[in-house]
Amino acid sequence: MASDTASDRILLRGMVFYGYHGVNPEEKALGQRFAVDVAMERDLRAAGKSDDLHDTVNYAAAYQAVKAVVEGESRDLLEAVAQDIADALLDGFDISAAWVRVKKPEVAIKGSALDYMGVEIRRERQG
Repeated sequence: MASDTASDRILLRGMVFYGYHGVNPEEKALGQRFAVDVAMERDLRAAGKSDDLHDTVNYAAAYQAVKAVVEGESRDLLEAVAQDIADALLDGFDISAAWVRVKKPEVAIKGSALDYMGVEIRRERQG
């Protein structure tokens, strides 16, 4: 039995940008790298059949939307950066949901040894 909804995703993984986000003054002054992964949920059956860009999400445009957020206005919290990315994707593209992971690889925690710290959120289109 076929489902009426698809759980298809368009993925952009391992994007790295330089931004000025963080609570500490040094983070805002010096900046640092941020790694971002996103998944955009959309039924991709039409694109699979038509082979037409108009039936999917333009990956390059989605990349530029994420880049504009991370390299744009300074935010204190990664949660705010992730929310801004989700909002940009949901507002700018015909998708039903956005999953966003924002990682700070060079986290400044005294005595820490970790690969990264980060946040993950999933937001659905409302209405």
